[in-house]
Amino acid sequence: MSGSTRSSESCGRIVLLAVLLALLCAACNRSTEENGKSGNDLEPITTTQEVKKEETADAGGPSVTRVEVSTLATNLEVPWSFAFLPDGDALVTERDSGRLLRVSPSGDVSEIQTLPEGGSGEGGLLGVAVSPNYEDDHYIYAYYTTEVDNRVVRFRMGERPELILTGIPYNTYHDGGRIKFGPDGMLYVTTGDAGDSANSQDRNSLGGKILRIEPDGSIPPDNPFPNNPVYSYGHRNVEGLAWDAHGRLYASEFGENTWDEVNRIEPGKNYGWPEVEGMGGEDQGYVDPITVWPTSEASPSGAEIMVDGAIPQWEGDLFVSALRGERLWRLELNDNGEVVDREKLLDGEIGRVRDVTQAPDGSLWVSTSNYDFYGTPVSEQDDRILRLAPAGE
Repeated sequence: MSGSTRSSESCGRIVLLAVLLALLCAACNRSTEENGKSGNDLEPITTTQEVKKEETADAGGPSVTRVEVSTLATNLEVPWSFAFLPDGDALVTERDSGRLLRVSPSGDVSEIQTLPEGGSGEGGLLGVAVSPNYEDDHYIYAYYTTEVDNRVVRFRMGERPELILTGIPYNTYHDGGRIKFGPDGMLYVTTGDAGDSANSQDRNSLGGKILRIEPDGSIPPDNPFPNNPVYSYGHRNVEGLAWDAHGRLYASEFGENTWDEVNRIEPGKNYGWPEVEGMGGEDQGYVDPITVWPTSEASPSGAEIMVDGAIPQWEGDLFVSALRGERLWRLELNDNGEVVDREKLLDGEIGRVRDVTQAPDGSLWVSTSNYDFYGTPVSEQDDRILRLAPAGE
């Protein structure tokens, strides 16, 4: 499990909002605890979900979409984050080695450089982002742990990193680490409480927050708190960020012993940790999550919303990777940003799922995290990057 030492038993079970649909993704080794199957190649997935798009729904009845899962890259060292370059190649961080890799859609892997991280446990080389103006400025952004803090840097390939945000609390756990540029061109940074829950409610601490900064590290004048990078607070450990087509921000968050969460993020709002875990904080002035899971079913890391993707019936859905839950969650969102359906993908088939990102071609890339200290390899090819796309593409 990741994010904390947790109780081995779930403290509750939630009722799924709709019947989960069949997912066929077999012939991939399972963890030893599951007495799994042999073989490394994944069979195609077949789904028979209700189609939300009017142009396809008019045909009547459910639409059947065949989704193939293919392996792009193998034998990686805890691939933690993706960010795509304009040419379609992905930058991939390896948490424990500190290496920044370049992975092409055909699966070619090359090392760009090693960043000077000094983390242990859940720390290390974590998030990566590409400048929205990359073709002009060629900046890459990274979040990594040192011996004194977590920090955000920017650099051009092969060059020495330039510090743009320092002083984020660090520990061997609860280091946050996701960085993404929002639709507004600002850089959003997720942090953990670094094992000190008091950080989360302290707006003078950078721990337990979602931060928002300019690309050069300065503080945007329209942030909710003057001269402060804090965008939202009261978080325990956020590792996923995603925006929908309306510009609404969603974040996945590790709970402690009971509930993991997805929150819809609004500027300046308090999401309750450590006073509240899961639902029940509204009467105390906190914002409740839009969905929760028992910790055994999630430990949520990366998140992505499919926008103009290659799989029409998944358009607008939120995908959340699950570490302890060993699956990719698909959350169907309605026009109000509420969760109306949930589905398990890759359930128990590839082990711990660390990140999920939509590629420029509309497919989904996911990474495994079976070689971190919580995991057990399920394949001789671990850790891997896999691609979900329509059959034949």
